[in-house]
Amino acid sequence: MAFDEYLGERIKRILVELKVDFTNKQMMGGLLFLVDDKMLCGIHFDKKKQLDLLMARVGEEAYPECILKKYAHQMDFTGRPMKGYVFVDPNGFDTDDDLEYWLQKCVDFNPLAKSKKKRKK
Repeated sequence: MAFDEYLGERIKRILVELKVDFTNKQMMGGLLFLVDDKMLCGIHFDKKKQLDLLMARVGEEAYPECILKKYAHQMDFTGRPMKGYVFVDPNGFDTDDDLEYWLQKCVDFNPLAKSKKKRKK
């Protein structure tokens, strides 16, 4: 199943309202949003839950606060949680205010995030 395109449009609209210069790209059946060539957030379809989750890169400093939020949980693809990232269930970003909260957390962290080195071809 593909990602929720309506959620993608909601994210785009809020990022534009926040005056964030972003790009997006489809990857692994989901949609990633990037700022300064660094992952900001994304949409991930969880096959077990049959839900689209918001993948938020909030950073290690904000992580303890964010993980305590209702509907937020560890981002875990491989059996090992990824530091500084959370998954948010749809009930956690149902309203635009809730979605904006998560996107602002991602935007706040982005300047501190390290960029992956590009591979030489």
